[in-house]
Parts: sequence; C-alpha cells; structure tokens
Amino acid sequence: MNEAEKLFTKGVEAIKNGNMVSALVYFEKATQLDNNATNRSYLAFCIARERGQFKKAISLCEEALKEEPENPVHYLNLGRVYILTGQKTEAMRLLREGLTHEENREIVAELIGLGMRKPPFIPLLKRQNPLNKYLGIVLARLGLR
Repeated sequence: MNEAEKLFTKGVEAIKNGNMVSALVYFEKATQLDNNATNRSYLAFCIARERGQFKKAISLCEEALKEEPENPVHYLNLGRVYILTGQKTEAMRLLREGLTHEENREIVAELIGLGMRKPPFIPLLKRQNPLNKYLGIVLARLGLR
C-alpha cells in the first residue's frame, strides 16, 4: 500500500468517525500524491462540508463522475454535497442513480436519513393533491400504509 492509499484509508475512517477536519487534510494530501477520481470525490465532499465551497465541490465531483461513471462513491459524495446545499431532490436523484450501479450501504443510509417517501397513494394525482395528501396521512396513522 503506497502513501496515497494510506492517506485515503485514514480519510475514510476520519469521515466515519465524524472528524471532517482530519479527513479534509488526509484527502488533500492523498490528492496531491495521486490525483485520481476517488480521492477528488472525497476531497470535494470535505471541501463542501468544512469550507462551504459548494461550486468547487460540485465541479470536482462531476469531474470524478465523468471519469468513472460506474463508481457509486462519486454519486454518494455528489449527493452529500447537494444535501449540504439544500438541494434534497437532486441529492436523492443522484443517490438513487448510484444504487443502480452497486448496492452501497452508505448510499442507503443517506437515503434513509433524507426520509425516503412512499409513492403517492393515487399515482394519477400529484403528491400535493389534497386527496393524496390526506389519504396518505390517514392510512399511515391507521398503520395501513
């Protein structure tokens, strides 16, 4: 395992432990040593989280996605950045797209954290339609939905 891989592993562990400042440092160093798509993707999430540089983070994640469109980690990190920007709908779309490439526990956890919604009770009507809204509420309280 080379130095960049060691730094990457430490960065992922730091994220899991909630130590984002350390993760940012690890991913910055790892990216300097090996500027690969995965390092840039995680670096982008850390930059967005710790520095609030959302445009730069989105740009880095999109670059990573162009290089490796089959890697669900890039969808995860871009989805996380969109969550930080408050764009929940776009984040959910990206996270779901990431799941089509591979079953990823972290993506599933993010989707659960966002509160995956059930489809509208009457699919022909919009979600905001009062009939759909109140039928869904009543049936959920009765435990039938």
